[in-house]
Amino acid sequence: MYAAPPVIQTEIHAALPKELHNTGKYSAWVEERRAGLLHSFLEGPSFDRAGNLFCTDIPYGRIFRISPDGKWEVFAEYAGEPNGLKIHRDGRIFVADHKLGLLVFDPKTAKMEVALDRPHHEGFKGLNDLVFASNGDLYFTDQGQSALEDPSGRVYRLRAGGQLDLLFKGVPGPNGLALSRDEKILYVAATRANRIISMPLLPDYRGVSKCGIFIQLSGSPTGPDGMALDEDGNLVIVHAGFGTVWVFSRLGEPVYRIKSCAGMRTTNVAFGGPDRKTLYITESEQGVILKAQLPAPGKLLYSHL
Repeated sequence: MYAAPPVIQTEIHAALPKELHNTGKYSAWVEERRAGLLHSFLEGPSFDRAGNLFCTDIPYGRIFRISPDGKWEVFAEYAGEPNGLKIHRDGRIFVADHKLGLLVFDPKTAKMEVALDRPHHEGFKGLNDLVFASNGDLYFTDQGQSALEDPSGRVYRLRAGGQLDLLFKGVPGPNGLALSRDEKILYVAATRANRIISMPLLPDYRGVSKCGIFIQLSGSPTGPDGMALDEDGNLVIVHAGFGTVWVFSRLGEPVYRIKSCAGMRTTNVAFGGPDRKTLYITESEQGVILKAQLPAPGKLLYSHL
């Protein structure tokens, strides 16, 4: 439908040190995927105001903190399955945990609290990713094992005031999220349908209206995963299992293809650097953080407002 877009190459920013590789700890998450022993599975990159890059390790319940000079440390380790991670403006670290629900960590002590685990008196299917709006509202996906044969995934909004809204149900594998520049549209990656859904947000918390398919991808044994937005309104989409991150215009036209120089399992992205023009990409096959230089800076996140 479109000509192949220009390719942007990546380089390795940081690799998980060998001493932090898992060498035998059992993981039900890994067992479910019949993938054999994994040294890690990196996800959820997000920067704090000091320039530290946080990321999660889903199967082994770890959250890593990578300093600006590339040193790794275990920020937290617990009996969960952390996936998406975003930082609040006050510094608190919010995690979408597939096993435990919506978690909050103290940035200084790493003390963990469960913010939400039983919406409307029922359990989550398994949380996946999350994104803050500029007013502090938190959007997150409840994926579980939903897929085309079981399109039961859900998208929620937790208002800054504490009220929970179920925005959309019936998604086959809801995953990464991003808000448009004016925050009137929520983009959601439907992994198992290999597409991006646009969800226009009605004013005054009246839900969504006339949701539709914004981008239909092709290829990849998995589908779209994490997403981000730049200041030009371009949507950055990680194509998991394809070793690729796509950049699409606000009209849905392919602008760039960013190719992994490591493994094929790209998972999620975050803009960083002094000008926010460096895109950092978690790649779980090799356990590395990739980076690429982009023309436009990333949209300023709630953590840095």
